[in-house]
Amino acid sequence: MKITEVAFRLLEIEQDGFHLLLEGKINGKSANFIIDTGASRSVFDQISIQAFIEDPEFNQNERLSSGIGTNSMASMVTTISSLQFGDLNIEDYTAIVIDLQHVHASYSLLKLPEIKGILGGDILAEYKAVINYKKRKIKFYF
Repeated sequence: MKITEVAFRLLEIEQDGFHLLLEGKINGKSANFIIDTGASRSVFDQISIQAFIEDPEFNQNERLSSGIGTNSMASMVTTISSLQFGDLNIEDYTAIVIDLQHVHASYSLLKLPEIKGILGGDILAEYKAVINYKKRKIKFYF
């Protein structure tokens, strides 16, 4: 079993909360992710993902995605050839693609870095992620 440990940043959200910002790579290109332990699946922004995938093919997701403020968010599915966090490289990842414009708008107002995706429970659980707030690092086991 291998372990990789990746640093993350704590982003202050309106003086009383935090988001965890993790840098990863989509098809070899740097991308910011928010770690969301409450998200059942990792999701990617439908517009910005196109900068990472040449001629992306999107298929309608048969299931509706649930999120805060809605229980029926339309989503698409595409394949990401390589998704990387530290030494963890996930190949041919079936990605859920949704409109993250509301997140972009909030982050822009707060002058926070733009994100390309949300790292959710599917990847966190599969790679037995351990989040260490004191060290500001996340470990993946693979």
